[in-house]
Amino acid sequence: MHSIWAVAVNTVKQALRLKIAAVFIILLLVLLPLMSVVMTGDGTVKGRLQTFVSYGLSLANLLLCLLTIIVAVYSVTSDFQDRQVYTVLTKPVRRCQFLLGKLLGVILLGAALLVLFSTIVYAITISMPRLADVGKTESARRSVAKAVERRRLDDEFFTARASLRPAEPDVSKEVEETYKRLEKNRQLPQDVLEDERSRRSYIAALTRRKKIGKRAVSVGEDLVWEFYDVKPLDPNKHLFLRFKYDVSVNPPDLCVFGRWEIGDYRQVKYGAAIETPIYRFDRKDTIRTFHEIEVPGDAITDDGYLAVRFVNVPLNDTVVVFGPQDGMEVLYKADTFTVNFIRAVILIFFRLIFLAGLGVLASTFLSFPVAVLLCLVVFFTATISGFCLESFKVLGDSAGFVYSYTLRPLIHLLPRFDKFNPSNFLIPGRLLSWTLLAEAAGLMVCVKAGLLVLLGLLIFSYREIAKIIV
Repeated sequence: MHSIWAVAVNTVKQALRLKIAAVFIILLLVLLPLMSVVMTGDGTVKGRLQTFVSYGLSLANLLLCLLTIIVAVYSVTSDFQDRQVYTVLTKPVRRCQFLLGKLLGVILLGAALLVLFSTIVYAITISMPRLADVGKTESARRSVAKAVERRRLDDEFFTARASLRPAEPDVSKEVEETYKRLEKNRQLPQDVLEDERSRRSYIAALTRRKKIGKRAVSVGEDLVWEFYDVKPLDPNKHLFLRFKYDVSVNPPDLCVFGRWEIGDYRQVKYGAAIETPIYRFDRKDTIRTFHEIEVPGDAITDDGYLAVRFVNVPLNDTVVVFGPQDGMEVLYKADTFTVNFIRAVILIFFRLIFLAGLGVLASTFLSFPVAVLLCLVVFFTATISGFCLESFKVLGDSAGFVYSYTLRPLIHLLPRFDKFNPSNFLIPGRLLSWTLLAEAAGLMVCVKAGLLVLLGLLIFSYREIAKIIV
């Protein structure tokens, strides 16, 4: 362990002497405070905070990832180019200790810089509401405006809201019965009967229609969602109902009347004694636009039960549909902004560990420019891996078949940087759970980064360091 630590310390010193490392560090030290002043977002304090955190954390993440790649590759390739590796390996330092020391040094450097710059981002974020000038009005009105703005920030930004979404309905039995009935009545297309691929596509489309039908509400009917084990961080805080209407026929004014009832629906369902209030909201909202309803926290029962009921009132003349992904969800505070921010920083750290392992692996068998290019390709592909996987679905049958057995498996081997993107949680104030963090640690660090390091150790153990000429 002493040998590994000695190599790690030497790697950190070597990295700090790099001019590009100094450039990246100075850039972040200058740009982060400057961005907090220049970026205005939509003009509100919340917009400024969201813009600064999004761009500030993304800039720090990008530059640290690039620095990690360069340092990881340079620390190994430069020792071969300068012939320092001969001196090190002739001492009682094994090859595995040499490579693990390099990896540890890169990770320690990345961790130290990440802590430094994330602390700067956090400090600026916390200070911005106090420094911002909310309005130019009279002192009394200005005080009220500040109070309203601060409350909105606490509810929508300086928070970590968990999301409750309706469970995916199980329509497999209905789909099977419908398919058999159509097959029996000879109403299926001929290509579905002859081609297995067409049959699967037809069943998938039928399943989607059945699921949408479960989320559709005809005029005069209602739809009830029930949630269990709801545990807000503070029961006295408000919760929020976020929804978006879709319709079968557009209303003349593109608006829908709706009655929302939120609370203990078991009182109505089973005729139980009233213990928890049921809050009713009669609203008129535009279609295909997100809306939020603020609900007192005592709508959640002591045993964690909450129900949401929507009534498509007779004033409408259309079927209301709630989409599967963003049609309706309940948001409540489950943790603090500080803890959520720390988890987001840890998520970035996992990314640096993977890139450090990738850089060390590439440097064991490639030259510096080629190894850096390979790491950059992997990094940017992992950043848009979700887009790449989704794009395969729109390809034709022949092209899709080729990509499914060539590029698709390779992309699946890469970490999903876009899925584990901290901005997706911090900007909307969404909870980054420990479960998701553990999933990222298991996939990105333990499995994928671990395999890269093991492969690098294997290659380096068999690499010819120097030829003996007799």
